[in-house]
Amino acid sequence: MTIRPATPADVPAVGKMVDKIAELHERWDPARYDYQPNPGQMYRRWLTARATDPKSVFLVADHERLMADVPFLVGFLVGTIEEPIPIYRIEKFGFIHDLWVEEDYRHEGIGRQMTMLAIERFRELGCAQVRLETAAANEPARKLFASCNFRPASIEMLVELGPPPGSGASSDDAASGESRE
Repeated sequence: MTIRPATPADVPAVGKMVDKIAELHERWDPARYDYQPNPGQMYRRWLTARATDPKSVFLVADHERLMADVPFLVGFLVGTIEEPIPIYRIEKFGFIHDLWVEEDYRHEGIGRQMTMLAIERFRELGCAQVRLETAAANEPARKLFASCNFRPASIEMLVELGPPPGSGASSDDAASGESRE
């Protein structure tokens, strides 16, 4: 297994993994993770830009290939440098947006390797912190990140307000998944 920087050519395979992340997140919390259709395809332009952005960390886990010129990706991590609002002393921090390892390749240390490599890369880019978010239901990810020295720093909370006023849908319709058309 080789962990390497992603290239634009890797993006189509990563997009398929993004679709799996979205499906999993929607199962866990459909209100919080209410994706547009085809999130992997929608993410494509952004991921392609990250593959060539020197201030991004975009890694792929490339399995030994059956054919030398055909990548077989089994995981990815993507992160960017972010700037907080100006009330904080820290000027920038690394943010891991997504980490995925295909199910058949989990528990082999691939996710941990990619996370540790991302932390090191963010350090090289001058970041004093690396942050991430994980779904409340994702206990395995929290254990993985804790093994990489992450600690809980805040808790995101959500309240569902229903459809916006004037949308033509009532709160009852939103709860039942119905719409008035």
